[in-house]
Amino acid sequence: MTDEEKYMKAALAEAVKAEGKSEVPVGAVVVLDGKVIARAHNERTTKCDPTAHAEILALRKAGKKLGHWNLEGCELYVTKEPCVMCAGAIVLSRIKRVRYGAYDRRFGCAGTVKSLTDDPAFNHRAPAEGGLMECECAKMLTEFFRVRRERAKEATRRGEE
Repeated sequence: MTDEEKYMKAALAEAVKAEGKSEVPVGAVVVLDGKVIARAHNERTTKCDPTAHAEILALRKAGKKLGHWNLEGCELYVTKEPCVMCAGAIVLSRIKRVRYGAYDRRFGCAGTVKSLTDDPAFNHRAPAEGGLMECECAKMLTEFFRVRRERAKEATRRGEE
């Protein structure tokens, strides 16, 4: 197992925690000098906070751990491609690079829909690369939403009877 796979497995473990709270199963870890310094998972529903994405929470924890907002030299591993909000936070935090698992063909802003993390218009770029353990990451998300749709259909059927 490579170091990158080890870090993504740590992010996947965070995604499992999110799923256990009925949150969209996304997890993230921040790595500095080969060590995980922060980890988090989605908590939007739990915290009633639209900004409580795994990436944002992990960046906040890393900042607190280091005692400053500038995360230069840190790398972010996340199970799903960052959205526009998270991509912006990644750029503003000066993250060195991003590795993610599942591509987000609807909202991904680290290479799929937009490439905000590597946009030359900004004064900092955080090159992002997707596909790290993509199958494992995508499967968790696909299964989560499949179960959610089935439950919604069942609830609708019960309401109709």
